[in-house]
Amino acid sequence: MAVEIGSPAPDFSLRDQHRNRVSVADFRGNKTLIVFIPWAFSGVCTDEACELRDKLSMFNDLDTNVAVITTDSFFTNAAWAAKEGLEYPVLADFWPHGAVAQAYGTFNDKFGVATRSTFVLDEEGIVRDIISSDNISQARDHEAYRAALAAI
Repeated sequence: MAVEIGSPAPDFSLRDQHRNRVSVADFRGNKTLIVFIPWAFSGVCTDEACELRDKLSMFNDLDTNVAVITTDSFFTNAAWAAKEGLEYPVLADFWPHGAVAQAYGTFNDKFGVATRSTFVLDEEGIVRDIISSDNISQARDHEAYRAALAAI
């Protein structure tokens, strides 16, 4: 079942690139972008992750956490985060494969990865907006993040 605007974000406990466990509850008190990325190391995914990295100070100024989730393994995410200088959590939804993406309703069965969907949460963990790309090979409009955060 897909997550709907106005509903609580499904909780999860995933490992980041430093092997730390991260959950939705860890983000409470700030707005949060939960950004599902299909493939680490792919061109469009890397571009999106680096754009988030480059705008991290803007998100910090907006009291907003950023977390990326892939269905890749911890090892892949750790190598990708190190190569690209990604300092926000890059979370591995590897096993059970894509369980968190499925809970959010953003798992692509055909490719076995998350679709390009971003869940914008308020300070209490309620989904206030969902920003998606209709095409798995097309980046999301990152300017939509600023507008969605401003509306909270």
